[in-house]
Amino acid sequence: MLLLSAGNTNDITMAHALIEAAGPFRKLLADRGHDVDHLRKRLAERSAEAVIPTTTSRRRPIPYDVVAYRQRKTVERLWAKLKDYRRAATRYDTLSANYLSGVLIAAAVCYWAK
Repeated sequence: MLLLSAGNTNDITMAHALIEAAGPFRKLLADRGHDVDHLRKRLAERSAEAVIPTTTSRRRPIPYDVVAYRQRKTVERLWAKLKDYRRAATRYDTLSANYLSGVLIAAAVCYWAK
């Protein structure tokens, strides 16, 4: 699932929309930036496990599945490869549909070249 937002917004603002659009799932892998109570509550309501490391500001760390969290690097590597494509790294397109199309084409090329 891929949703576009403005470049100056925080990732957590799109988290609820992604959860609703994703359909059923068992685990959500995310980085420390998504360690907020309202997201964890939403995941618990959907009976999904939050695989999110806690921020250092929490008094009591919340345990998470470290082995499952390692799978997150696959997505991070894809975005790193996508940034090699200038069109995807720097958003020159004014229309979000054009930008999304360019990113999807670059993702397909990355997958095909693998």
